[in-house]
Amino acid sequence: MRCPLLYRFRVIDRLPEKPSEAATRGTLVHAVLERLFDAPAAERTAPRARALVPRQWDRLLESRPELAELFADDPDGERLGQWLREAEGLVERWFALEDPTCLEPAERELSVEAELDSGLRLRGVIDRVDVAPTGEVRIVDYKTGRAPRPEYADEAWFQMVFYALVVRRLKGVVPRRLQLVYLGSGDVITYDPVEADLRRVERRLLALWEAIGRATETGDWRPRRTRLCGWCDHQALCPEFGGTPPVYPLLAGGGGS
Repeated sequence: MRCPLLYRFRVIDRLPEKPSEAATRGTLVHAVLERLFDAPAAERTAPRARALVPRQWDRLLESRPELAELFADDPDGERLGQWLREAEGLVERWFALEDPTCLEPAERELSVEAELDSGLRLRGVIDRVDVAPTGEVRIVDYKTGRAPRPEYADEAWFQMVFYALVVRRLKGVVPRRLQLVYLGSGDVITYDPVEADLRRVERRLLALWEAIGRATETGDWRPRRTRLCGWCDHQALCPEFGGTPPVYPLLAGGGGS
């Protein structure tokens, strides 16, 4: 949806991408908010959450040692310290938006997978699933950035209704509420989906999959220039910036799957 050529670079060419401070901070904050619910409700405090930040960073480095490259040019640790403080600030802001002492998530970092009638298989990871005593389901997603302006909100809501579609397939119920928690700006935005929303997203997914199939066969992956191009690692290979993509591997190898 964002850029067909970027999809090709990531999924087909599998070009490496450097870790970014912003994305890694998001991963760290998500890990802290997940682990906080391991504690009894009364102990889910802001100081405890802040204390989890450096510990979870150490665990993240153990599982992904390449992330140390982010601060390779920071011998005195000053930039790393500032980065960790920013993560702590995002975690602390969450306490003004939700009260974890009143929450008992049914699932955290839930991996989900479902198959549509067409055979298209959907996979995703949901940050948090809450289930009310009455059985109503709420899907919650944490965002460490700021809430987008309405004209840029489509991608986030597409992701959330995608999750709702998968949950509907797995549990036979349309989630009662979708909730986006923007820690960067302190906004909580909700939407109550209906079956028609899920059908629209399913049609859109099928159209996207057909487009991917055509591009896979032809090698015609066109770039789409957006405001996010400035953060792309592949500008040197992108025609939008005067670059030339590598030889398409599926055509070069006589086809592929």
